Amino acid sequence: MQSQNIGISWQLSDRHGWGIFGTHLALYLINGPRPPVIFTEPSFIGISEEISNKILSYFVLPEQFALDHTTMLHSLGNGFQENRMSKHLRGRKNVAFAFFENEIKDQTAIERVKFWDRLLVGSSWNRDVCLDLGVSNVAFVSQGVDTNKFYPGPKQGVPTGRFVIYSGGKLEHRKGQDLVLAAFKIFHQLHPNSLLITAWQNSWIESALTISQSKYIDVAPVMNEHGSIGMTEWAINNGVPADSFVDLGWVSNARLPEILRESDVALFPSRCEGGTNLVAMEAMASGIPCILSQNTGHLDLIEAGNCYALTDQLSDQADPFWRSSSIDQIVEKLELAYTDHQDRKNRADLGVVSMQKLSWDTQIGKLISKITDLL
Repeated sequence: MQSQNIGISWQLSDRHGWGIFGTHLALYLINGPRPPVIFTEPSFIGISEEISNKILSYFVLPEQFALDHTTMLHSLGNGFQENRMSKHLRGRKNVAFAFFENEIKDQTAIERVKFWDRLLVGSSWNRDVCLDLGVSNVAFVSQGVDTNKFYPGPKQGVPTGRFVIYSGGKLEHRKGQDLVLAAFKIFHQLHPNSLLITAWQNSWIESALTISQSKYIDVAPVMNEHGSIGMTEWAINNGVPADSFVDLGWVSNARLPEILRESDVALFPSRCEGGTNLVAMEAMASGIPCILSQNTGHLDLIEAGNCYALTDQLSDQADPFWRSSSIDQIVEKLELAYTDHQDRKNRADLGVVSMQKLSWDTQIGKLISKITDLL
């Protein structure tokens, strides 16, 4: 007996990594022999009505659909924890996809994950950690990047006369925004025309507050009554000049290409990435040279000359499983990007070539090939 459908348990959206991954997965499956079944209602803010309606037509309530002819895809997080919907859904075959950033010490979690028909993970680092734990039914498949949307294009020249540094990813200690602020304050003193543009919003204040673990942070972030963090006030309170910082707030994936193209360099000093860091991939695909911490999931993006690699990686004070980049080396890479335009362009061009090999269609095709025997 073969599966007639492939089920997706997590929420599709155009605002966060899991949601974007699920959206591209669904669109790929819609055109294939086993269409998707979507069990969590999607939430879109910037996607076209045509695509939104197409995806929504595959959304069903779990109680209205029999799963005995479906191969289910489930999302797992830290500790191999299932999402809420997955706890109630089991198909003919069940494949888990995991991105995890924390050390797994719980033997119960290790034993539990072995019962999935297959475990897929989003980085070679996650795969190697699993193998070291004795989890053998694991395969690595990188997420993709939308190369039809993220590609090099002309700048509009806004803002004028500024050296623009872009940094994206939800605010938290793991993502290293404290390192961004600390390095930028030094760099801005050297180059007052520099401007830091960020997309750091985080819906989970508990996660955002972890940034206060850093010795570089004086004031904790605060969430307002609208469910957003006052990012500009937070940056100013931590010593960043007001005229050198722009908070983009919540940004849909559709708006991101035009924002990225105004940037001169993008900075991602993550302490840990369970996957390959989708925002960094989108920046590289757009022809923006990236400064990347050489650790965990970023290792799958870094190739010779295709970025500025932060090689100085120290054990992190908050989590020894993570690595923290050197402030001095971040400033050094920003200085190189600022002063050597040709080197910056060469790295950007090689970054584009790297990302063209990782389109969503290519990567989802690889995902399907990893589970063909289960369909």
